[in-house]
Amino acid sequence: MRVIIPVESEQGLVAPRSGHFGHAAYFTIATIENGEVTSVETIKNVDHDQFGCGGVIDFALSQNVDAIIATGMGMPPYSRFTAAGVAVYAERETPLAGDVLAKFIAGEVAPMDPNAACRH
Repeated sequence: MRVIIPVESEQGLVAPRSGHFGHAAYFTIATIENGEVTSVETIKNVDHDQFGCGGVIDFALSQNVDAIIATGMGMPPYSRFTAAGVAVYAERETPLAGDVLAKFIAGEVAPMDPNAACRH
């Protein structure tokens, strides 16, 4: 399983998480096999102002991920991810990517409630 997490730096699992999916500077992508992280990569996000939210969604989807864990996102990204078969999870309390990933592996991160999507 490949999980993508919006983050603010290219520090992998110790990167601070981004407060909003579309404006994240980077994404940390972790591969999980048998409950363990087997690889981690960090990629620079496309520029939201240049490509818009749709461009950021397309870019994230092009990474062949199975799930995204975000602190927040709007309804358009939520709908596009779920329509593409990508599970969307919300976790708003944990500041570092690696710590939220550990919570995810432990089953402590819930799917995002679409009613909680940002409205802007």
